[in-house]
Amino acid sequence: MFERYKYIFNIALEAVFLNKFRSVLTALGIIFGVAAVITMMAIGNGAKKEILDQMKLVGVNNIIIAPKPEKAKSSTSQSGDQTSQGDDQSNDKNKGKYSPGLSMKDAESIKFIIPTVQTVSPEVIYETDIMKDGIKTSSKLTGVTPDFFRVFALDLMEGEMFNDTQLKDGKAVCIIGPSIKSKFFSTENPIGKEIKCGHIWLRVVGVLKKRDISQSSIDNLGISDYNNSIYAPIQTLLRRFKDRSMITASSLHGGGMFFGGDFAIFSDQASSQTTKNQIDKIVVQVKESSQIKSTTELLKKMMLRRHAGVDDIEIKVPELLLKQEQRTKDIFNIVLGAIASISLLVGGIGIMNIMLASVMERIKEIGIRQAIGARKRDIVLQFLSEATLLSISGGLIGIILGLILSKLVMELTGILTIVSLMSILISFGVSASVGIIFGYMPAKRAAKQDPVESLRHE
Repeated sequence: MFERYKYIFNIALEAVFLNKFRSVLTALGIIFGVAAVITMMAIGNGAKKEILDQMKLVGVNNIIIAPKPEKAKSSTSQSGDQTSQGDDQSNDKNKGKYSPGLSMKDAESIKFIIPTVQTVSPEVIYETDIMKDGIKTSSKLTGVTPDFFRVFALDLMEGEMFNDTQLKDGKAVCIIGPSIKSKFFSTENPIGKEIKCGHIWLRVVGVLKKRDISQSSIDNLGISDYNNSIYAPIQTLLRRFKDRSMITASSLHGGGMFFGGDFAIFSDQASSQTTKNQIDKIVVQVKESSQIKSTTELLKKMMLRRHAGVDDIEIKVPELLLKQEQRTKDIFNIVLGAIASISLLVGGIGIMNIMLASVMERIKEIGIRQAIGARKRDIVLQFLSEATLLSISGGLIGIILGLILSKLVMELTGILTIVSLMSILISFGVSASVGIIFGYMPAKRAAKQDPVESLRHE
């Protein structure tokens, strides 16, 4: 029996190689179909990984409270569009009201009042000059609490976290990102050394572990570049650097600020950030994902009440936005995969058409084989083997082409592509199935040929 099947397979193989050009053209549909499916699934896997990575960056169950950006008002605009009318209505609604802006008291109230809140992390951020040993660069100086590092799952590579005394008394200490370490402390251990941030010197007590983060994530999600930032206790920045909620010489003249009885001059970057908001952001971490929506609604009402009815803050839920983006991308990838799968269907139809034509061309051959003892089952297996060989070989070539295309897409467009073993197995399995399904009808037709009529066929 084995020898019989081997002989049938050799006949099928010989028929495929006898018409190489036609065989290649027949397999093209399968080749491009498999390549397209693998490439589309690789793009989809890459998009999914990016979304998951972004979720890790923004933290789990986080709600971000930030001041609304100041909108430039044009005195010369006379257009009566709906946007201008909406702004005017908003201004009229807030007219005569005063909001103290986003402050540390807001963060304390949220933590104390709302039971669904697990962690509250206030932040104050300044763009300032960083200097040491004649090296100077611009970076972000961020005032935080230890909760900030827990919320965003940031670990220390070396050193220690801020202690209670440093936090309470606003000591001049900081934790630096790995990029800051490599730039200013490339040849020495930074722990215990000092670095100048604007007008103040801070002692380094810790270094963060490197966190991979893309520029698009920084721009789209509004998160910090953890690798290139310096973090100090929030009270340190409010006491030693600048507290925007206080009326000082800086706010009156724009030249400096008072510390006790002294007048301090600080960097242009810091002085240019004139805003009534004491802090730039509050990150609220909710205990359970199911509580995010209700907590967000409660925060909106609470902030409106605390800010005297002035709608001057905005609340974002990055996780929900990312999940919505993921759903949109999943739908898009399903559509792309379905379109790519059509190529496999077209390839299968092409195989069926060519095999039907091959049956008509080889009627006499079929009659001779039947006359010398070939059974109907043998004829079916012969033509089915030819169709399966075409689809399997096309599938293998398509896999190689799909891997190449996935690599090219990532190199040329910068889109992350991840080829999974599952996508290869699925596409190859479908291509083999297409050959068997679409090859069966021509094989069945060949087996039904009358041997006498076949031998007379010219």
